[in-house]
Amino acid sequence: MDRVLNLSAMQPVIARFGRARTVETVRTVLDEARAVWRNSASGALLSEEEAVARCAHLLEAGEQPSLRPVFNLTGTVLHTNLGRALFPPEAVQAVMDVLTRPCNLEFDLDSGRRGDRDSHVEEMLCRLAGAEAATVVNNNAAAVFLALNALAGRKEVIVSRGELVEIGGSFRIPDIMSRAGCRLKEVGTTNRTHLRDFEAAISPKTGLLLKVHTSNFAVIGFTAAVPEPELAQLAHEYGLPFMIDLGSGTLVDLAHWGLPAEPTPQEALKAGADLVTFSGDKLLGGPQAGIIVGRRELVARIKKNPLKRALRLDKMTLAALEAILRLYRDPDRLADRLPTLRLLTRQADDIKAVAVRVLQPLQDALAGDYSVSLCACSSQIGSGSLPVERLFSHGLDIRPAKKGRGEGSALERLAAAFRVLPVPVIGRIAEGALVLDLRCLEDEAGFIRQLAELNV
Repeated sequence: MDRVLNLSAMQPVIARFGRARTVETVRTVLDEARAVWRNSASGALLSEEEAVARCAHLLEAGEQPSLRPVFNLTGTVLHTNLGRALFPPEAVQAVMDVLTRPCNLEFDLDSGRRGDRDSHVEEMLCRLAGAEAATVVNNNAAAVFLALNALAGRKEVIVSRGELVEIGGSFRIPDIMSRAGCRLKEVGTTNRTHLRDFEAAISPKTGLLLKVHTSNFAVIGFTAAVPEPELAQLAHEYGLPFMIDLGSGTLVDLAHWGLPAEPTPQEALKAGADLVTFSGDKLLGGPQAGIIVGRRELVARIKKNPLKRALRLDKMTLAALEAILRLYRDPDRLADRLPTLRLLTRQADDIKAVAVRVLQPLQDALAGDYSVSLCACSSQIGSGSLPVERLFSHGLDIRPAKKGRGEGSALERLAAAFRVLPVPVIGRIAEGALVLDLRCLEDEAGFIRQLAELNV
């Protein structure tokens, strides 16, 4: 141990990683070397140079953070497993500001007294959504959970059977209702529900009427759903709140940019909804958050619920969300300034030009082991938003040069090789090829630069 630690080549390693960690790593390397020596017929010993190199390698590997940037070339813009929405510079700077200096998180600068952390975003949310009041929690599942618990605890919640969706991570609307202390009362059938089904289910035990936007799937064919204004009118006739869970939700009309239309909180409130919940990190393009907008008295009841504190946002998320909402005040430039909208509206010709420029460097890196060609492909929005809609895109189709048995294994090895690059590259294997959809590739130079390290 002392001999290795005192080697001149080891001193820069100790200086960089610290003596305690280096000693621990040297012990690991020596244990490995003893095991190899005992099981080796040649009795080969570890050289000093090899010991230093092995220690440096292990220490360097330990420096890699678990949460790392990647190239998202899957074709799914809002990929739940890859972090969903990207922040614009304004949001990044806002987070940095509150991280590095004290801030007025719960301090009212006008009165000099304790303030409400929701106040940093409530006014803008109300103005953008056309709501009387708003509050925020840490994701949309939490928003639904809190609203149900506050307004319909120990009561029945009526919802169409066709809207009992399962969202990411196997979380289901019925399970959330149960945990929120509500009793689910499903009405209608999977494909058809009528207003009379809701009215027949209303009783003194009813807490509210709920409509869940089926953002993760689409029911087509012989279907019927109750229009929101009719549900709102029915709820109000019986003195009940009407709540709509939009799931994804957007504060702008996506059709303005040629994208498929998605329901907005503004439309839901105009249709008579008393409360609307939606996500901050999906189509809104911001941080993970659950947003509740609606009638002032209902939002006030929700904010008084003790669970609100357990589900509240931290200062970083609030700072990012406020910065994102400010961008929505200038809709004419939103597609240029908001990364999510910029990627969704990226022109196919622009994506194809990127594919053409990347093609040759990738062919050179794969050195004849794989064939690479341009391909047309389809991107999707992701995170349950507009699940059946596709966006025309371009990418690169990579296939093993040798055909026959083992092609699938060759593609898996290639995908693994891309994942161990300094900035891992994540594509998708489909129809006998590794497809790299380039819709989300903006750091073109960074992608090409690291191809020299691709080891297949």
